[in-house]
Amino acid sequence: MRCQYCHNPDTWKLNVGDQMTADEILEDAAKYRAFWGKTGGITVSGGESLVQIDFILDLFEKAKAMNISTCLDTSGQPFTREQPFFDKFERLMKVTDISLVDIKHIDSAKHKQLTQYGNENILDMIQYMAQHHDDMWIRHVLVPQRTDYDEDLKKLGDYIAKIPNDVVQKVEVLPYHTLGVKKYHEMKIKYRLEGIESPTQDRVANAEKLLHTADYNGYKTWMPLPKL
Repeated sequence: MRCQYCHNPDTWKLNVGDQMTADEILEDAAKYRAFWGKTGGITVSGGESLVQIDFILDLFEKAKAMNISTCLDTSGQPFTREQPFFDKFERLMKVTDISLVDIKHIDSAKHKQLTQYGNENILDMIQYMAQHHDDMWIRHVLVPQRTDYDEDLKKLGDYIAKIPNDVVQKVEVLPYHTLGVKKYHEMKIKYRLEGIESPTQDRVANAEKLLHTADYNGYKTWMPLPKL
């Protein structure tokens, strides 16, 4: 996707940066295992983590063999029930303790305006995860003039409340921020939300009310640690 508020355009190209194997990452992560306690583990994010599903599958399978908890941070955009992706995704869910799922917008047309893609396959992924009792947190970035409208927030709150099997542990409202704008300027990329400020505390509280965030207590026996 190309979210208008993406704060890391430096991750758009996959052929730059340092390359590491799953074994190298786990070896590095294991150095901090003493600080994890009983609930720690590794969190994989992006960009979009599922773009590299083969690598994440290898990483998580090896992590579980080492009794390391795993967390997947994803927007779900690459999800499809077509092969070979779907088989890999099913295997990945078996070695994923929890997923942090970012719903950009509940309305597919507005989702496309915001990210260049509709959300049908993303909601299909959530449905699959719910049917298979895959625990998740749901996150929503609150952007003034884009995602901060009561009608849309009510619709999203109703959608989340209907997810079956009680798999949603937590719902979070993430206030939009401008920390990534400097990267756009340095990379000479047009920033499409120029001039839009972070939402007020009142609007954040309003979104939390409409998404019923207080109805989700957040944790069972595991919680995600900072991203590696």
